Amino acid sequence: MRANVRDNVVFASPKTSDERGTVAESCVRNLHIDIPAVLDDFQNSTEAAYTGWPDRLYVIDRDGRVAYKSQPGPFGFHPEEMERYLKQL
Repeated sequence: MRANVRDNVVFASPKTSDERGTVAESCVRNLHIDIPAVLDDFQNSTEAAYTGWPDRLYVIDRDGRVAYKSQPGPFGFHPEEMERYLKQL
């Protein structure tokens, strides 16, 4: 991704658990993540079991109907668009 290149967060795909851990530590440190972080295995079995893709944002109206559904995120998230729907309600 261009943003990764711009922000100098480009890493070669890790080939060992140690390399994967080094990349993860760098992300935690550079992104100032204050919650515990864990590593998935190389088969990404945890991600496959629990992922919620695609991420979306929803606005539900007073009648319980979907008034707004974003495009898949995070790049499909447009807060200003969602705000317009919230103001209409």
